[in-house]
Amino acid sequence: MTTTKKPVVKKGEYLEAVGRRKTSVARVRIYHMPKPISIEGADFTPALELITVNEKPVTTYFPLKNHHRVIVSPFQKSDLLGHFKVTVHTLGGGVSSQAFAVRHGIARALLEFDAELRKKLKKFGYLTRDPRMVERKKYGLKKARRAPQWSKR
Repeated sequence: MTTTKKPVVKKGEYLEAVGRRKTSVARVRIYHMPKPISIEGADFTPALELITVNEKPVTTYFPLKNHHRVIVSPFQKSDLLGHFKVTVHTLGGGVSSQAFAVRHGIARALLEFDAELRKKLKKFGYLTRDPRMVERKKYGLKKARRAPQWSKR
């Protein structure tokens, strides 16, 4: 039986992963911090200060609290909240779609840090790329499935 050894991430080095959702793509880099910040209770606000998205603070780029919970959730579920500094470059899609793409990228990057987290993250569905996409518009229709209004006379 072989044991997986945790990679030692040196100062200035990072682990990188790509997360996707709909047409959003997020390139996530996580930097391991030798001295993690302490997070008390359910308040994860100090951990949000360690995350930047497109060179802006995460609270500025994603103003909704729900998006903050989505982004931080892989760290919470793996008990690594406050252990990593995160930088993200994201493009495409909408704000909500980008938040889920960031979550997907963080979960994939955490797997590179510790492969034993796979079971826990998979259980919550953070490693599965959401396959739902917008259906294309068909000719003769107004939208993907919306037919023109029918008139009897």
